[in-house]
Amino acid sequence: MLQELQRVLQVPELKSKIVFTLLMLIACRIGAFIPVPGINAEIAVSYFKHATGGGQNLFQMVDIFSGGAFSQMTVIALGVVPYISASIILQLVVALWPSFQREMRENQVQGKRKLNKYTRLLTIVLSVLQAGMYARYALQMNLSNPGIVARELLDVQLFGSPWLFFAIFVLTMTTGTMLLMWIGEQITDRGIGNGMSLIIAINILASLPTALGMIFQQLNLDSQEPGQMSFANVAILFGLFVLITLSTILIIQGQRRIPLQYARRVVGRKETQGGGSSYIPLKVNYAGVIPVIFASSLLMFPATLAGFIGTGNWFGEVASWLQQGSSVYLSLYVLLIIFFTYFWTATQFRPDQIASDMKKNGAFIPGIRQGRPTQDYLETTMSRITFMGAFFLAMIAILPNIVGRLLGISSTISYFFGGTALLILVGVVLDTMKQVDSHLLMKRYDGFMTRGRNRR
Repeated sequence: MLQELQRVLQVPELKSKIVFTLLMLIACRIGAFIPVPGINAEIAVSYFKHATGGGQNLFQMVDIFSGGAFSQMTVIALGVVPYISASIILQLVVALWPSFQREMRENQVQGKRKLNKYTRLLTIVLSVLQAGMYARYALQMNLSNPGIVARELLDVQLFGSPWLFFAIFVLTMTTGTMLLMWIGEQITDRGIGNGMSLIIAINILASLPTALGMIFQQLNLDSQEPGQMSFANVAILFGLFVLITLSTILIIQGQRRIPLQYARRVVGRKETQGGGSSYIPLKVNYAGVIPVIFASSLLMFPATLAGFIGTGNWFGEVASWLQQGSSVYLSLYVLLIIFFTYFWTATQFRPDQIASDMKKNGAFIPGIRQGRPTQDYLETTMSRITFMGAFFLAMIAILPNIVGRLLGISSTISYFFGGTALLILVGVVLDTMKQVDSHLLMKRYDGFMTRGRNRR
């Protein structure tokens, strides 16, 4: 491990990318400690602890995704959830918009630029909507716990509404979300790894001290009386942690190798006939942990809005159905993970392009004709292995919720040490390590070529 780290630090370009990424992530965490002007973060946190009461509550999941910023009402309380929700909506729109698909194929640079523009605009709309709902919820909190919102902001009213408070609250949180979006894009372009995924991962890691503190608190080690958790529960939780980590690595790294043969191959300036042991690696889970992120964000957004509006209406009923750990929530979660796994694979995996490239290079799959039969074979094979990957990914995601419910473990603990949070962490780490390894391999290749030229 130390040797690998030394290799990374010896590459100036890669070292600068890693430093830039770390600085950007630190900037994200700074925003988690800056409350919205006029908000008393300490009273807000105590209210959320009292409101959740250690039970299954969707706000706890939102708070983990934001690294504790949600409960403190800081400038980045919304996190990157509006951006992810906007990305999901735009991806679905593109899939149903043939003219835009054609534009993306013909001019990928222009199409990607337009897609990013629409995503940013929709992110602003969703951020304003969610921040406005959050502001209304903050006013409700202030009625039962006076002091959360500063009196000076509430005194400035128009038509019986504290417009100054709403303006500051919505503008600050929307700006925080846009800042996170910009940081994520900068990390993707100039740093290492996927920016948005890394922001979510660093926020999840920020919840680790809270989860560990809750474990020690519920073990009740300072007293002779038994605590809410036993050492047997901790052992089961640790075993679940190891099992899910290994399963996630196997699911993400697993692949099916489709053997290839060549009618003719050009090696250098010579043409050889047949031979070779090449293959096409089809990933069991082509989408990685993106379906988990998409499914979590999509469930959080409408359920959070329903929780803000309150009970006594149909939104309140939706909030009760979508409580984290409920049967409806888990069922929708599984279906969304499977759907987004297929959706992402369908949009990113191009069997027609693979079949065309194989035909140009004289490659074929044994027993399968070139062209359309090869494309159909790749589509059928990918569909089958995608189903297995999506199913096991969904089972890994909901397993801690089921175990936590059976053992009576707090949702904050079970959510962090297994399921969604752990899936995202392991997936992001694997993806970042792959990018680091790619940079190292490319640098070694460049160094070899440089030495070769010097020898001449």
